[in-house]
Amino acid sequence: MTLATANPLSTRNTANPAFTASAAVAVIAAATLAGAWFFQLVLEILPCPLCLEQRYAYYLAIPLGVVVAFAAARNAPRPLLLAGLTILALAALVNAGLGAYHAGVEWGFWQGPTDCTGPVGNLGSAGTLLQRLDTVKVIRCDEVQWRFLGLSLAGYNVLISLLMAAIAAWGFARTARI
Repeated sequence: MTLATANPLSTRNTANPAFTASAAVAVIAAATLAGAWFFQLVLEILPCPLCLEQRYAYYLAIPLGVVVAFAAARNAPRPLLLAGLTILALAALVNAGLGAYHAGVEWGFWQGPTDCTGPVGNLGSAGTLLQRLDTVKVIRCDEVQWRFLGLSLAGYNVLISLLMAAIAAWGFARTARI
């Protein structure tokens, strides 16, 4: 008995680029979110509003990647697999753009959104100022809280998102040729 007859799904999926690409994107997205939560919950590096927005693509990529991988393992129609891989690639590319925008805000290339950059305004009356300052902690989008090898977390998000987009595009191109 060969490996192919013992586990036909295993052999079929290794030669299935839609399965490989979508599963890889889902795993990378899950690992990235786990890292983001580690930074937030363990290291107490709190995310700014732009950081939180960059997580949306990962929240989409995990379940969609799993669904596309499952569909590919079950020999779903090629147009369905191509559509799923397209959405994964586009979500990753948009997220890379958002990460590049955020990194540009951090480097001071352009101004970021007013809700997380610039001066704080409308602090209320003087009597409640101290009370309000104790309850509100604004995480600024233009201040880098952590860098490694010169890149902030937003910079690493760009690289990870581009990697996910490239993997999804590879899966699309290989699946379209089959």
